Amino acid sequence: MSSPEQPPESGSPSSAGGGREGAGRAWGPRPPSRSRTGWIVGCSCLAVVVLAVILVVVLLLVAGGDEEPEREVPPSPTGVRPTATTASPGRPQEEGPEGDVQITSCAVDSLTNLARAELLITNRSSKPSNYIVQIEFVDASGRRLDEGYAATNNVAPGQQSSVAAQGLTQIDGPITCRIADVTRFAS
Repeated sequence: MSSPEQPPESGSPSSAGGGREGAGRAWGPRPPSRSRTGWIVGCSCLAVVVLAVILVVVLLLVAGGDEEPEREVPPSPTGVRPTATTASPGRPQEEGPEGDVQITSCAVDSLTNLARAELLITNRSSKPSNYIVQIEFVDASGRRLDEGYAATNNVAPGQQSSVAAQGLTQIDGPITCRIADVTRFAS
């Protein structure tokens, strides 16, 4: 038996000057069959990544248990919760996460015709928090035209964060922006 490192025997057809018989065919030992080592390593790496993602999701769910309870506001007849777009000095601020969000501007971009709301989020809780804010863009009659979302992370207690919610539907005409939902959870 010869090993793969040894040159072929001089009388074999695969050696230089050999006959036509067997041309194109390799004589000698067969190459080793492919092992499944690469496949096993790849699957193991994939399993580690999947387990890491599951662990992160579980940790976020456990950390989300520390969030402050939201105050339920009954929906209005149009299905939109009555939330003011800005806090006025004579009006007490809302409690809960909704009171942390103030709409500072609301307009339709003249170039793209997409609605955009600029938001100022002030963390009034005692813990660093993450926010997800849903904004509804409505016309003068209160009909919902589109919605947009804004998010910010790790806002320290008392800290402010400026974010924007962008709509994806082209709108012609004036709009009003309403806070539809605010989710706040501890960072």
